[in-house]
This record gives sequence, C-alpha cells and structure tokens, in this order.
Amino acid sequence: MSIVERTVGILAFDDMEVLDYAGPYEVFNVAGEVSGGAFRTYAIGVDAGSQVGRGGFTVVPPASIADTELPTILVVPGGAGTRPLLRRPEVLAWVTRAAEHAELVLSVCTGALVLAGAGVLAATRATTHHGAFDELGALMPEVEVVSGERFVQNSQRVWTSGGISAGIDLSLHIVGLLAGEDTRAAVVEEMEWLW
Repeated sequence: MSIVERTVGILAFDDMEVLDYAGPYEVFNVAGEVSGGAFRTYAIGVDAGSQVGRGGFTVVPPASIADTELPTILVVPGGAGTRPLLRRPEVLAWVTRAAEHAELVLSVCTGALVLAGAGVLAATRATTHHGAFDELGALMPEVEVVSGERFVQNSQRVWTSGGISAGIDLSLHIVGLLAGEDTRAAVVEEMEWLW
C-alpha cells in the first residue's frame, strides 16, 4: 500500500502561543516519521523572516503567505497575536484561500478567531480558549461556542480546539483519522503523551 503524503502548513506569526504552534508541529512531524511519510510539516510565516512568539520563541519559516505552497492541512495557532491578524485583510484573504484548498483546517486556542474573521467557520459549533469564548461569540454570533470539549468538528473539513495543549489532542485525533490508529498510537508512545 502506498502512502499518501499530506502537507501540514502551520501558520506562524508574532505573539503566537508557543505550544499552539509547537504541539501540532511535533505531532504531525513525528507522525510523518513513524508512518514513512504520511505527513510533511512546515511553517508558513504571516510575514517574511522571523516570527517571534510568546516569550521570545522564534520561528523562521521557509516561506511566507506571499510565496508558499498551499497546504493539504492548514493549522492556525492562537495567542495574543491573533487579534492583530483580524485587522489584516491580506492575511484573512490568504486564510480563506488556503482553507478552500485544504483537505482539513484546524485551529488551536484563539486561532478560531482568525478562522471566524476569515469566514471559514460554519454556523455550527466551535471552541477556543476558555478566556476567548465571548470574543468568538461576538465575532460570529451564529456559532454555538462550546465549552468543556477538547476539540469540536465545525464542518466536514474544519475543526477547532480549546486552549493551548488541546491542539495536541486534536492533531493526534486527525493523525488517527488520516493515517490510522496504529500511527496515532506510535506518535503517542514516541511523545509519551497520556490523555
């Protein structure tokens, strides 16, 4: 059986939350290794050059939204930096375009705000960091903001997850759906992730 490679593009921007970015990156990167190439993970900068997250965490993406390939799976992390992104029409337009191309779109934490701002969320259920429930509800009143669930399927292709570490759980779930439970279990074992 041949392996289908899916590209996983994780958006990087100033003031992103470290684990929102690094957690899914680690899950999909390890899944690519243990599966023999089912996933290829890379960073996509909102701007060219370094993107500096919370606490000085720095990512140097190989490409920016201006010159990158569109991923099969788009991951939008959260953090304080999501709010300025809501005021950048070119970023929201790129997220919309990338989401239309992607097989799956995932948000972590307040990355759901960016998906709402880009018109990617359906008027169903979504979640975000518990401190941003009201913000998400104000941005998109027609969405039922869900508390108490680690991740929520918003539409056939769009998933949102709660705060910070919930992005790891969602990423593991997606690995299981796309690459099988054996691959997911191997990633859990490699990461020593007990959930």
